[in-house]
Amino acid sequence: MKILVAGATGGLGQSLVPKLVTAGHEVTAMIRSDSSAPAVRAQGAGVVIADGLDGEAVKRAVNTSEPEVVVHQMTALKGGINFKKFDDSFAVTNRLRTEGLDHLLAAAQATGVRRIVVQGYAGWNLEHGGSATKTEQDPLDPHPGPASVKTMKSLRYLESRVTEAEGIEGVVLRYASFYGPTGDIGEGGSLVEMIRKRRLPLIGSGAGIWSFIHYDDAADVTVKAIEGTATGIYQVADDDPAPASVWLPEFAKILGAKPPRHIPAWLGRLAVGDLGVAAFTEIRGADNALAKQTFDWQPHYASWRTGFREGL
Repeated sequence: MKILVAGATGGLGQSLVPKLVTAGHEVTAMIRSDSSAPAVRAQGAGVVIADGLDGEAVKRAVNTSEPEVVVHQMTALKGGINFKKFDDSFAVTNRLRTEGLDHLLAAAQATGVRRIVVQGYAGWNLEHGGSATKTEQDPLDPHPGPASVKTMKSLRYLESRVTEAEGIEGVVLRYASFYGPTGDIGEGGSLVEMIRKRRLPLIGSGAGIWSFIHYDDAADVTVKAIEGTATGIYQVADDDPAPASVWLPEFAKILGAKPPRHIPAWLGRLAVGDLGVAAFTEIRGADNALAKQTFDWQPHYASWRTGFREGL
């Protein structure tokens, strides 16, 4: 099968492309710069150069590669995340989720692409409070804080645009928080270094529940979604959602670091704003049952406890 992967050099793309090649697919990577081309070609994929926000360049990339399936994994988060200015941190990523998606969809529909698989997210955007995990049937957070209104709007747009697109099979994979060698939660990654230096405190109650997924496990289910026929929205997470009060001290222990400091919510709010505090006190995890059943998939790292020890 011919597959175009936009965002092939990102954390997930680096795991996904070689898995698709190994599965026997003809993969073309849409990347922004020639500098990344040798590494992509070394994985066995072809290359087309295009900025995801340049509609004409995207159209040429799709026309040139003639894919049966298009995969959208484009993000722009290398500068880090400022929780007090969350929408600013995600400004380019939000454009890729909206304008970039529109460019890919328009080109795909014009050239008869059968299927599109798109990166979504499952974390702070799920409804806060209530059950420990949320399913795809539960609403997204209806009351996002001021710092994240634009980002939530882009995620809602992405999901509705993909699942309602005419003439093409649309799939959105809501990935939980990524970890792995190339990520912030990975050896040498920014979050790991913060924990080692005790610069990531536990805020407030620590009751906010997180879900995680290793890049390789996310790539495995993405391959299945690309090869399959199911459409709709699916949450991709491991089997062990955990409160911050559990995973953060355990991660510090795994790293051989001192336990995290604890600060009250009011003090945390001064540093990371309402959304940052909610991540430690209110958010809920992602139920993965639908993805496991639909794609006959089980994460290799069923728990972040094992993954953090062995998969970073």
